[in-house]
Amino acid sequence: MIDFRIKSLFFDRPAVTRSVDAAKRRVLSKAGAFIRTAARTSIRKRTGSAAPGKPPHSHQGSLRRLILFGYDRANDSVVVGPVGFKKSVAPRALEHGGATVVVSRRRGRLQSRKVKIQARPFMAPALERERPKLPVLWRNSVRRGS
Repeated sequence: MIDFRIKSLFFDRPAVTRSVDAAKRRVLSKAGAFIRTAARTSIRKRTGSAAPGKPPHSHQGSLRRLILFGYDRANDSVVVGPVGFKKSVAPRALEHGGATVVVSRRRGRLQSRKVKIQARPFMAPALERERPKLPVLWRNSVRRGS
């Protein structure tokens, strides 16, 4: 004879899956916030260019301000990085190196020129710096009745 009370011990119960999903969102959001903060603090406000291989310098602060994170429900993950740059590949070129178009105003006229940028990574080092802290976030993350 089957004891139907044992059914309540399985992990596919709605209460358990709700608790696990809530904990996952909470932990991934914290992880995204930590990585975002590490990336932002690695970018210093300085004049001139940063040395290749070091995080870029911030002149106006837009790169620092536009590093955001968000929970991607479709992929069940967190996405961290710079957003809001119109048609620009500058953040990607800074992270990995490459070419981008720089637009400047000279004698009242807009001029654009293509420039090569050596890599000045800031997101990958931020993830590596925060990676050892991430497993600790999962400890005791699933709570009863949350």
